[in-house]
Amino acid sequence: MKVILLRFGELFLKGKNRKLFEKKLIENIKTKLSDEEFVFHATSGRYIISGYKPETEEGIVQKLQTVFGLHSLCLANGVDAQEEIIRQEVIKVELKNKSFKVEVKRADKTFPIRSMDYAAKLGGLLLDLNPQASVNLYHPDVTIYVDIRENKKAYIYYNFVRCQGGLPLGTAGKALLLLSGGIDSPVAGYLMSKRGLELEALHFHSYPYTSELAKEKVIALGNKISQYCGKIKLHVISFTRVQEEIHMHCAEEYMITIMRRIMMRIAERLCEKNGLGAIVTGESLGQVASQTMQSMTVTGGVVKKTPVFRPCIAMDKEEIMEIANKIDTYETSILPYEDCCTVFLPKYPVIKPTIEKAEREEARLDIDELVDFALSTEEIIEIG
Repeated sequence: MKVILLRFGELFLKGKNRKLFEKKLIENIKTKLSDEEFVFHATSGRYIISGYKPETEEGIVQKLQTVFGLHSLCLANGVDAQEEIIRQEVIKVELKNKSFKVEVKRADKTFPIRSMDYAAKLGGLLLDLNPQASVNLYHPDVTIYVDIRENKKAYIYYNFVRCQGGLPLGTAGKALLLLSGGIDSPVAGYLMSKRGLELEALHFHSYPYTSELAKEKVIALGNKISQYCGKIKLHVISFTRVQEEIHMHCAEEYMITIMRRIMMRIAERLCEKNGLGAIVTGESLGQVASQTMQSMTVTGGVVKKTPVFRPCIAMDKEEIMEIANKIDTYETSILPYEDCCTVFLPKYPVIKPTIEKAEREEARLDIDELVDFALSTEEIIEIG
């Protein structure tokens, strides 16, 4: 019987609450495959997908590869855990002149032969049947895995498919992702969801200085990461008036600093309103003027009750781009539709701002009124 054998990774490290993580992972797997025909079975340390139509196998594998918490999967043949039946399955392997090894895992300790002894026995059988082949225990061309489980079944397979790893989505709470149209923020959302966070997202637009296409680009990015992060509620807020006021009343070099401080205030208000436990940004240390240590200290200083997560903080651009390509957001991110951060861009933004100077500049504005007005423009879009 053809099956897909699933392994989880980090969950093995969990203690008494491991069952809660497993329950959520199983729920996420079933949700991901909700439009497929399949049978799900859990055995110690493994999940088994069976009963699917052969033509749907590739699509099911692709969906499972986006589920956080799964370490790997493999396409296996499931047979009764009896020596003769296992032998008949193993000898189907065509080795010709390749090197090989047999690896046996015996979760069912009632199986009468120890793992190493059985691996040697099966390896000898294969060598007799394939005299041109050779045994290589360290770097074989082919590894034949025999996984004998407590459900009295044995699963024979040859290759692993890597999955996302991490923790099951929804086991770490919910957070608000500041989602721009750039490369970094979708990657930041993906990385935090890999640690179990569900996401809502916040996007600022500056129409008519930015086009409707810029908003559509962000929605497209949201759809891309929702394949991994699940359904996302996108909060779209007009930032036009805020930027116009900053442009009219504040020192040019501090415009980005003040703008980002107001963004963070709005983000925290949304977190409080929607029960979200953290703010997630795509900031990378030193990448631009607003992401120096001093800039992030000043902009983050207005957030009083909510932690700010910056998963890209120690990555260089090449590392971020590599992940963006992996999750298929890169090509969308580089589309030439500018976001609000490019509006009224100062020629020489301050790279080492101080809180004292930022507060003096903000004194020229009615911050509370601007935050309230921006929040009044909120549009909510359901993604995924």
